[in-house]
Amino acid sequence: MSQPIELPRWMDLVVLPAFNLALALLVCGLVVLVVGQDPLQVLTLLIKGAFGTRLGLSYTLYYATTFVFTGLAVAVAFHGGLFNIGGEGQAMLGGIGTAVAALWLGDRFPPWVVIPAMVAAAALAGAAWAAVPAALQAWRGSHVVITTIMFNFIASAFLAWLLIDVLKEPGNMTVESRAFGPGAVLPGMHDLLGAFGLDWPRSPLNISLLLAIAAAFGVWLLLWRTRAGYAIRTVGHAPEAARYAGIRPRTQIMLAMALSGALAGLVGVNEVAGVHGRLLLDYVVGAGFAGIAVSLIGRNHPVGIVLASLLFGALYQGGAELAFEIEGFSRDMVYTLQGLIVLFSGAMAQVAAPGFAKLWKRAHG
Repeated sequence: MSQPIELPRWMDLVVLPAFNLALALLVCGLVVLVVGQDPLQVLTLLIKGAFGTRLGLSYTLYYATTFVFTGLAVAVAFHGGLFNIGGEGQAMLGGIGTAVAALWLGDRFPPWVVIPAMVAAAALAGAAWAAVPAALQAWRGSHVVITTIMFNFIASAFLAWLLIDVLKEPGNMTVESRAFGPGAVLPGMHDLLGAFGLDWPRSPLNISLLLAIAAAFGVWLLLWRTRAGYAIRTVGHAPEAARYAGIRPRTQIMLAMALSGALAGLVGVNEVAGVHGRLLLDYVVGAGFAGIAVSLIGRNHPVGIVLASLLFGALYQGGAELAFEIEGFSRDMVYTLQGLIVLFSGAMAQVAAPGFAKLWKRAHG
């Protein structure tokens, strides 16, 4: 059996991801060159599209907000020794919880009442959806990878049924709920910044960004500064030692998965309440699976996840700019570049680790 590769923490968290990202960009540049495009032009336009204007930056941060939620969801479960692939379904349930609270309260109460209710409903719905696979693993031995994948399909069918038979607006041919009341609309960041005298372009970016930052800080605080977080990480990394120390693995499995589902459920706040103002059929669009790559690239740490989310937000927004600006550069090519970055920065994250370990030992031998 191969021994785990030991690297200094700063090298594992900073140098190795930076090297993997640089290698991914190099391979992307070669692919772009092969298809007859200028790699420097493509990279310049991608960065400009993602960060070069206030509107582009807003869209980048909007995408990143969703990825922070799903990336944190994967990371919390991972630290508990679980691989949660159910972020898609948990985000759908979060959207349903958001919509139910918004439709029930949005016409009768002001935003300062409705918005906290929507956030709580989204988190509770996502947590409840994740708690079922957690219980099946904790008490029945069903593997959480299999059950969370299955629950994604069940969530999709449940959402479709709700929109078609329960929440669909009468007379509207589109599969969506009726619009939320005025109390259930999340303020955009342009509204918030405008209140402080800063003129900012209108975009989908909303105050869920602040919720994502608070969630990242809260996860760091929980996992590394509390006894509950220590118990979760102990069960995840050394379950037998945790059991010997009196920590109940079943309780920690339930806690880790419920928290993971709650974080994924907050996607519904950003997308449903913050952008669309109604419940839609396909608002998640792969964000739950993207969260797996975000967590891997971010080394399952909140700071790394925030940075990886910015990377993915830039790829989404900058990629749209590339497809628009460069003739012959299709969206399929953008997806190819995104996949290469995920491959090298996520799935192959440890390929270069042995080389760095040898260099480190040689330098300190």
